[in-house]
Amino acid sequence: MNSKPLAFDSQEHRIAVLFARQDSIYKRRSDLDVYDIERDARTYTGHFPVVAHPPCRSWGRLRKFAKPRHDERDLAFFAVNAVRIFGGVLEHPSGSTLWQAANLPLPGQRDEFGGSTLPILQSWFGHECPKSTWLYIVGVNPTDIPDFPLQLGIPPGRIERISKAARERTPAPFANWLVDLAVKCGVSK
Repeated sequence: MNSKPLAFDSQEHRIAVLFARQDSIYKRRSDLDVYDIERDARTYTGHFPVVAHPPCRSWGRLRKFAKPRHDERDLAFFAVNAVRIFGGVLEHPSGSTLWQAANLPLPGQRDEFGGSTLPILQSWFGHECPKSTWLYIVGVNPTDIPDFPLQLGIPPGRIERISKAARERTPAPFANWLVDLAVKCGVSK
């Protein structure tokens, strides 16, 4: 997988990245409109397709141990709404309880917004652990999703054994692929 950043020729293919880490790989790209905790993704009112990484600690399998901010769960609903309005992709841990709470389609299903869910492993894109992930995608048919590096089998590594920053970090090839996917979502909408 080539991790070279994508380059766009016009503003019509610009992408907004919502809920990025402050040290996000996305900030290295001048073609992206990146919202981190300081910029507050809830202020996004644009019209670009989105790549959304809403906080997952209150939605994942360890949610009982999480201490989210009082308004943190609402950020995921904001992200779902942005993907439905502008097209794009939302990334969350596989089995996230957000799917039931926001009535998102399970893998193999479609919703009334044309959205579908794609299960992937971030290790396919270079993450040091498998990191099973679900992607909620709106704006492109599942058959038109860009190629990705599917690998059979479960790679070694345990997400619980790496630092919080390493767990949260998006590998560059995955970030570039998500942006490419969001571009397709915007073109199709």
